[in-house]
Amino acid sequence: MSHLILVRHGQSLWNLENRFTGWVDVELSKKGEEEAIKAGNLIKDLDITIDSIFTSYLTRAIKTLELIMKVNKFKNLPFTKAWELNERHYGSLTGLNKDEMKKKLSEDKVHELRRSWDKPPDKLDASSIYHPNNIDIYKNIPKDKIPNTESLRDTYERVVPYYKKNINNINKNILISAHGNSIRALCKYLFDLSNDNISKLEIPTGNPLLLEIENDKAKSGKYLDSERAKDLIIF
Repeated sequence: MSHLILVRHGQSLWNLENRFTGWVDVELSKKGEEEAIKAGNLIKDLDITIDSIFTSYLTRAIKTLELIMKVNKFKNLPFTKAWELNERHYGSLTGLNKDEMKKKLSEDKVHELRRSWDKPPDKLDASSIYHPNNIDIYKNIPKDKIPNTESLRDTYERVVPYYKKNINNINKNILISAHGNSIRALCKYLFDLSNDNISKLEIPTGNPLLLEIENDKAKSGKYLDSERAKDLIIF
């Protein structure tokens, strides 16, 4: 049996401002840095040997990982960056304030756009400064792979194939620093969650989720920071 540790990045500056972030590259807030350091200490206390590490293309996930690695003194352990582990693309909602959009569209509509399985927001205009085509870190990604918007289903369809091909076959202890929706997509697969139940799964920032993996599925799971744990709705 191997272990998989999933960490949603610490609070970002746009988390703090309550904005839809998606593929936009923003920094961690001061609180986010503190959450990442605490996550590192919680992982250190497990006394588990980490064999491989993965993260997304986004600074908030990479910086979270770097702080975790520093705490654990993973000096000689390289990590792999994969755009497939990026946060869900929020389309035309990108950059907008969530509370303001609730007032404009209704709370139910925003909840549907955020949490439904297969209903993406409207596409983001290609001329927007927030469009991935206009963000330097994505310049080497094939244009046909870059989304204009995504549902959770779309996110699942890039995260899970990448996981199956590049991570699942390692069969060792793995650490992934990623995002709320890329982790939710992965949990849907690992726990065989229904389309309805995945909409209820909450992933707190900077709180490592420790999974025991056996035969390609999660046999158990728990958040390491019990004070900030969310209900996994699985067990």
